[in-house]
Amino acid sequence: MHTPELELLWWEGCPSTERALSDLREVLSELSLERAEIHMREIRTHDEAIRAGFIGSPTILIDGQDVIPSAIQDEDAMGLTCRVYRRCDGTVSPTPDPDDLRDALRRAAARVDVAR
Repeated sequence: MHTPELELLWWEGCPSTERALSDLREVLSELSLERAEIHMREIRTHDEAIRAGFIGSPTILIDGQDVIPSAIQDEDAMGLTCRVYRRCDGTVSPTPDPDDLRDALRRAAARVDVAR
């Protein structure tokens, strides 16, 4: 089983960072992926947001890929802002749906490590 690389991108003004971190840890535990480290990366400037493709906080990357890829790739949408997610039930939330996290982590864990 592949141990995914996890990164949580956030900015200081985001009130949802801790909730996203807690949800991610809970899903990792459910899937017996507690070994996976979560790297926290604070985005501090607008230029850094542009370089990172940061469309808002919190953003969770699994093996370098956004858990919920956004159709928005425009630099005007990137910056130090809060992110909004659409949940599986159609509601909006400041954090990804745990079901989406589970699905993305399962897919990542199922990948074969080719660099051994």
